[in-house]
Amino acid sequence: MKKLLIIILFVIGVILFNVENYSNNDAIRFRVISNSNSSKDILMKEMVVNKISKYVFNDYNDKDVTRKNIINNISNIEEEIERLFNNNNYNMNFDVNYGMNYFPVKKYNGITYKEGEYESLVVSIGEAKGNNYWCILYPPLCMIDDNFDEEIKYDFKILEIFKKLF
Repeated sequence: MKKLLIIILFVIGVILFNVENYSNNDAIRFRVISNSNSSKDILMKEMVVNKISKYVFNDYNDKDVTRKNIINNISNIEEEIERLFNNNNYNMNFDVNYGMNYFPVKKYNGITYKEGEYESLVVSIGEAKGNNYWCILYPPLCMIDDNFDEEIKYDFKILEIFKKLF
């Protein structure tokens, strides 16, 4: 009887847990938009993502902690980008904005992320008319380039708990 009750609760939990709504409505997003699609602008966008990653990519399981981490590091992020641009003779302005920002519709791995205003950290470089890097900082879910060859494995906490019970 106990096992049956656990299975029923598990099924109800899976049905009630809607990843798309959670990701779309309760996420903190991250976006870096390049000036243009020129090879230099795209390279600089990638360098910005790599340079500021130590400030934004954390495996926090708490939205408030993620938010505080970002807010506390805005000046560090701006300093890192400024230094990166100076060291690479890249004379381009940039804007770092944390708050509610517009995101266009995004399709990734069969999931559609709706367009709209989302809590996010957005770095816009120059005219911000190029391709962008996009990721979800909370819950941690970064978009991986379509050229990525490794198989992606998704783990669900509720499945781990279920496996431990049996």
